[in-house]
Amino acid sequence: MPSRGASSVARIIRPLRLPGAPIHPMNQPMIDHLTLLSAFDAMLEPQRFKDYGPNGLQVEGRRSVRKLVSGVTASLALIEAAIAQDADAIFVHHGLFWRGHDGRVTGWLRQRLALLLAHDIHLFAYHLPLDAHPQWGNNAQLGQRLGFEAQSRFGEQDLGWLGQPQAGAFTDSQALADHVQSVLGRPVVMVAGKSGPVQRVAWCTGGAQGYFEAAIAAGADAFITGEISEPQAHYARECGVTFIACGHHASERYGAPAVAGQVAQQLGITHIFIDVDNPA
Repeated sequence: MPSRGASSVARIIRPLRLPGAPIHPMNQPMIDHLTLLSAFDAMLEPQRFKDYGPNGLQVEGRRSVRKLVSGVTASLALIEAAIAQDADAIFVHHGLFWRGHDGRVTGWLRQRLALLLAHDIHLFAYHLPLDAHPQWGNNAQLGQRLGFEAQSRFGEQDLGWLGQPQAGAFTDSQALADHVQSVLGRPVVMVAGKSGPVQRVAWCTGGAQGYFEAAIAAGADAFITGEISEPQAHYARECGVTFIACGHHASERYGAPAVAGQVAQQLGITHIFIDVDNPA
């Protein structure tokens, strides 16, 4: 369905510092940043989640919003790329502030904040709400790309997803791992469980290795997430359930552009997704 606001994808990592806030062409649609915040909140319902940091508007600028950039993490590279794209607002999964942060604005945090404030760019960040959205969230988008039909949720705050691949799609764990690797375009770490076809797959994007035991209890033959820690290899071998770590960034690069693209279309503004590569 065509969008009123142009949407595109850019891979921009080249650092660029521009003096002053650029002026947009006056013929582009323009909205207030609070209108954008209301649209994100209405879609993602952050009040439903107990999270690791603040969801919503993390840094307030002074610009009206005509162009929205989305990305996975509010890194310096993403902020610089957004400036180069003449963006007024940035939407990310991983923001700047987390529970336990000591509050001092030094080092990397000072650098990122300084650029946002100097260019009056708004920063919106949604963590667990972006993982959980049933259609546009990270888990929904990853499952869609991998071809899994979601049937139920599991784990804390129902963030884990359980579903089925197409019948006969994966004759064994290696076939599933090869499929994930091909779709995401990066190597995966696999610890094989029992032999035989994979009929029930659980997944949870990012650093959700702690959900593996809940996935086993839910009856999964395999579990896919971004990272693996030491205990999961033993659980996989002892319980016969395959564990696949496909990369934190790789598993979470689909929700932000999906949500931002939908909201941009709804409000009639321009949206660009910038994928700053991350090997993690």
